[in-house]
Amino acid sequence: MEVLEETEEVEQTAEDLNSLNISDSLQDVETEVPEEEDSVSSNVPVFDWSSIDTSHLPSSYKTNSRQEKKLLHIADHFFQQYTHVCPDRKPLFLHPVNECGVEKFVSTTLRPTLLPYPELYHWSGCASFVSNYLTMEPLKCPITLPSSLYSPTTILKYQRGNCFDFTVLLCSLLIGAGYDAYCVHGYASQEICALDQTQDLCPLLRKPQEVPVMKKSRKYRVKILAEPQSKFELQQKAKKKEEAEDVQKKEEEEEVVTEVQEKPKRDPLHGLRVHAWVLVLSGKRKVPETFFINPFTGNSHNTTDDCFLGIESIWNHKNYWVNMQDCRKGCKDLSFDLSDAIRWEIMLPESNKLLTESSERHMDDVKENEERDMTFEMPLSWVARINVSCKEFENQYSQGRKVILYKQAKLEKWAPYVNGDGLVERLTVYTDLDCTEVAEVTEWFKNREDMLDMRETNKQTQLTTDYFKPGHPLLLKAHTYTSLEPETGHTMEFYHKARADDLRKRVETATEMTEYFVGREDFLHIRHVEFGERENGMDMAGTRPDVHLRPIVQIKECFHRNPEKPADEDVEERIFMIEDDNIQLTYHLEDHDTIASKVAFFRAIQRDRKGEEIFLTRDTCVKYQPWSSEKHKNVLHLYKLLWDLRKEQKELKHQVRESEAEVLNVLKVREDEEANIKLTVSMYNAAKRE
Repeated sequence: MEVLEETEEVEQTAEDLNSLNISDSLQDVETEVPEEEDSVSSNVPVFDWSSIDTSHLPSSYKTNSRQEKKLLHIADHFFQQYTHVCPDRKPLFLHPVNECGVEKFVSTTLRPTLLPYPELYHWSGCASFVSNYLTMEPLKCPITLPSSLYSPTTILKYQRGNCFDFTVLLCSLLIGAGYDAYCVHGYASQEICALDQTQDLCPLLRKPQEVPVMKKSRKYRVKILAEPQSKFELQQKAKKKEEAEDVQKKEEEEEVVTEVQEKPKRDPLHGLRVHAWVLVLSGKRKVPETFFINPFTGNSHNTTDDCFLGIESIWNHKNYWVNMQDCRKGCKDLSFDLSDAIRWEIMLPESNKLLTESSERHMDDVKENEERDMTFEMPLSWVARINVSCKEFENQYSQGRKVILYKQAKLEKWAPYVNGDGLVERLTVYTDLDCTEVAEVTEWFKNREDMLDMRETNKQTQLTTDYFKPGHPLLLKAHTYTSLEPETGHTMEFYHKARADDLRKRVETATEMTEYFVGREDFLHIRHVEFGERENGMDMAGTRPDVHLRPIVQIKECFHRNPEKPADEDVEERIFMIEDDNIQLTYHLEDHDTIASKVAFFRAIQRDRKGEEIFLTRDTCVKYQPWSSEKHKNVLHLYKLLWDLRKEQKELKHQVRESEAEVLNVLKVREDEEANIKLTVSMYNAAKRE
């Protein structure tokens, strides 16, 4: 920054920066801040930073090199010029003291590092790690800068820090991963500064935005005439629409009342609360658009977000910039083109700007030497190498658990292997704003031997759904139930491609069982079984001796169209009425047909006077085949068909009994798995195996 000697220029610059100034009348609030801040930090355990041991730290933490001393001198000179041009603006965050009480420039506190974990190669993984690993500490005074800025290594060791500590660590990881990232010193809302997310919807509950499908417009199209409609029906629809609108208006009024009740009180320090966050510019790592990262939550924000109210300065490991733009509308209208010297005042002139233009290349050697003497490169970071062990990376939560409160929801997180059942995450959704009545609970698991991945429980209906990853011994994909007792209502989904029978889903109750198939060679896709009431003294089934077999009343099967067969030979639906000894067949339709062919056998098995079985008579067979050929009208053909159906009925009854036994076996296995939960450990994780 060049020193301005003309008073007119100084006055003009000061007038342009009035929008960034903070009113002097609000300075008195600073004396009342500690009481207000105590209420914010009451839930955060107090940590005495003055008691930390610094004797083992390297010498770079305790002393300044000649280059660092020169940098501090340049920073002081820059700050003097800044206060001369902008006397009403707040102080800059330039060289706070570190943990050893030594002043260090903020850019040298950054230590770009790429840690050997695939998750930390992406910005979301870095942000998630920092927000989970560290415990948030509020600033001592919410409207003033901290007096110290500790090294990222010390912050990682004690796993706690304020917003500036979070930001420096996160920015170091992002720069190491190749992002164009910067630390930001500015102002934010109370919710951002205090890590208050009770008014925000949980990210896991947000519905993905629907992408509108663009329909191709045709140049030539046939105009379809509107169908005639009854005037009376239109009047009735209009009345129903008016009633629905009245109900909707009442609901909207109630929502407005609740929103007014939920709306937080006006913050007296709005626009004054100091905060630090990360700026990621577009370009590097194929970042399409510039965005902010809140280090407390690890969430990304648009640069136009209303939560961020202004920026004083930004810095990376190479330079420091002061914002000279109007922040009366927050960060919405800010330009992040750091090469624009009017909007961003740079502290250390970049080397490419010191090169003379083509018209000045023939200047004398004296002027060139003077320009070279003006160059100054940022010293290397004084911070030791950032290291995070595998154990520390896996156990990211300082207290073993992290709890985040959202609007009508609570999210709990654990590190792997902390819980014996493999639980790593739990989302509890409440029906009321006070979070007293639980509506749903969703749990996520890791490293389970039974491959359980997620469990959803509806507390109002007591319905539980377990989701499994591929690899379960019974090929389970999902299991919905209210109890693991048999015949209490179970829906089981399977990985059908791994099964020999291509079973995708089975729904079983006390009186019914429905099976759904996919991709079978016989084109079967649904099998529905109805059961009757039990009778005493019936045989046992499955592996549970206390469960009797249920009598089969009816078996219904549905088939897809087989294009290789004629429609009058391709069965669409067949029903076996076991107790009545009836069989009904319904065939598929051809494209031009309107009525399906049907065949029904009533009391197919009868006995004559000698006691011999009679399979087919004119009275026991009813057929309606309007489109069939002469072949299907032949009695011998119907006799063979009945004979085949009788064999298939016996096989079907056997398959139904096997399905019942499989259901009982699944329930028994699931009971044993829940009673004796086992966790798997990777063969490459030697520490966990020990």
